[in-house]
Amino acid sequence: MPRTVGLLTGGGDCPGLNAVIRAVARRSFDRGDRVVGIREGWRGLVEGVVEELGPREVSGILPRGGTIIGTSRTNPYKVPGGVERVLETVDRLSIDALVVVGGEDTLGVASRLHSEHGVAVVGVPKTIDNDLSATDYTFGFDTAVSIATEAIDRLHTTAESHNRVMILEVMGRHTGWIAVVSGIAGGADVILIPEHPLTVEQACEEVRRRHDRGKDFSIVVVSEGWPLTTESGEGETVRRGEGVDQFGHVRLGGVGEALAREIEERTGFETRVTVLGHVQRGGSPTARDRVLATRFGLKAADLVAEGAFGQMAALRGDAIVAVPIAEAVAELKTVPRDWYDVAQAFFG
Repeated sequence: MPRTVGLLTGGGDCPGLNAVIRAVARRSFDRGDRVVGIREGWRGLVEGVVEELGPREVSGILPRGGTIIGTSRTNPYKVPGGVERVLETVDRLSIDALVVVGGEDTLGVASRLHSEHGVAVVGVPKTIDNDLSATDYTFGFDTAVSIATEAIDRLHTTAESHNRVMILEVMGRHTGWIAVVSGIAGGADVILIPEHPLTVEQACEEVRRRHDRGKDFSIVVVSEGWPLTTESGEGETVRRGEGVDQFGHVRLGGVGEALAREIEERTGFETRVTVLGHVQRGGSPTARDRVLATRFGLKAADLVAEGAFGQMAALRGDAIVAVPIAEAVAELKTVPRDWYDVAQAFFG
């Protein structure tokens, strides 16, 4: 019997989202199922805003960045009557299964709706931060790392021309995967991440050591979530404004500028900052992210057909497997010490 499959993308936008939408839809169409796009993440179910996704709507979207059905950071558990309205919309539209594409927050809501209300959900892991447990990689991460690596490559030439310290601030709220991987790939001289925070003094010493060896420029990559730590006090995460979103997250940013002031004052070396910001999550996905997102989407559609709800598509080695969504959102996947040791081998 044909099913109605609802599809939503939540949280920050990410290269590869449209590849997932295309894969879920194409596999569903082959089975005679109907697909509806939920507009702007969980907000679409709270407000009852959906659109039909047919072959025409999903044609030609594989290389496009962003998401054709929109996204938001809406949390139905923080909206008065939000959960009840989600359940009403699912029932009113006769949605047989929901494919939820998102990161820790979006999938956390999916896990709760499944366990508390029996909603038929299947998850797909999406985040440029690569911080979801239970999967080796999330799609969007490779594109973000490629963009950050290119930025480091470009900063090398201007840093060397002007004998400057160049700081690149990249995304990564609680984890430093983008900073570490792009920093290694780009040959950064210092990499600062939340999991293994060096102090400001240690960072300055690495820069001085490099200059003492006759290198007149340095590249420093810092994750936005790195706590600005000095030997005389506690680390402080730099934030923009005091508000939080519906998932309790503060808006991070500005640690690069704060670090630049510290380095320039302590070393005397001219220092400049580039904040990569949303450039990291925009534009066309890399080939690897297109393929990974496609494989995730096909697996999600297969899980719907099997009735394997509460499960998420995940990458283990080179295989796409099913894992419980609850397992994926139980804890963040942080950068282990051995990864940071690789980065530190080239400091200074």
